[in-house]
Amino acid sequence: MNNRQVGCTAKLAASYAFLIALCALSLFPGIWIVMSSLKVGNSLFSDTLIPRTFTFAHYEELFRKTQYATWAQNTLKVAILSTLLGTFLLLLSSYAISRYRFAGRKTSLTVLLVLQIFPGFMAMIAIYVLLNTMGLLNSHWALILVYSSGAVITHVFVAKGFFDTIPKSLEDAAKIDGAGHLRVFFAIMVPLSTPMLTYASLMIFYGSFVDFIFADLILRTEDQRTLAVGLYRMVNQRNSTEFTLFAAGAVLVAIPITALFFFLQRFLVDGLTAGANKG
Repeated sequence: MNNRQVGCTAKLAASYAFLIALCALSLFPGIWIVMSSLKVGNSLFSDTLIPRTFTFAHYEELFRKTQYATWAQNTLKVAILSTLLGTFLLLLSSYAISRYRFAGRKTSLTVLLVLQIFPGFMAMIAIYVLLNTMGLLNSHWALILVYSSGAVITHVFVAKGFFDTIPKSLEDAAKIDGAGHLRVFFAIMVPLSTPMLTYASLMIFYGSFVDFIFADLILRTEDQRTLAVGLYRMVNQRNSTEFTLFAAGAVLVAIPITALFFFLQRFLVDGLTAGANKG
């Protein structure tokens, strides 16, 4: 083996070592939370990462001491309805921008692009005042409307780029056969947009499921809280020491999201890259 081959082997080994170290750093917080949820006591810190004694008592206490079941039901309700409404609005808006030419089209695209530059929480006070005027404070519908409308701004360019890759000849052929605009949209465009649809739906569901900042601003009563707000309030009480109980709740929160990501991983990658290039 010559010096060049030795150098290439050393670089390859260093690259693998760096990637392994990076993976270990990424996985450590998750492993730490899981192990903490199975340990005896309330402290998250101990001499060893793996506890000497395992217990599932914290998971039992989570449903017995808190309203975790209610929080989970509220979270699923908000996430599912936000996903359905947000995906429908995203499909309509991106399809219209992609296929039709109308006055203000370029201006609309420019406004949507500018809005993506600013973080969403900058508009929280304005949204709070608007929802208060509409009488929607402490309501799940307030979250659903904000999450679904925000999905249009966040994902409209990915969806538009995907629709741009679908040949217009398919629509023309359907129109020659007598199909109207809605028939073309629901019978041809929506089935062909499965990868993008899956990606957008998963991102909307994930954002609605884990959001804390806006939900904490809007929700006021215990029975209306979502998982993120409920768990935070549980450990933010004065003299609270329920840290391992919080770890158990965090593990249960991560299970549905992780399962969805693994199950839809192929569609997620396809949908993320589908609108990158125009065919």
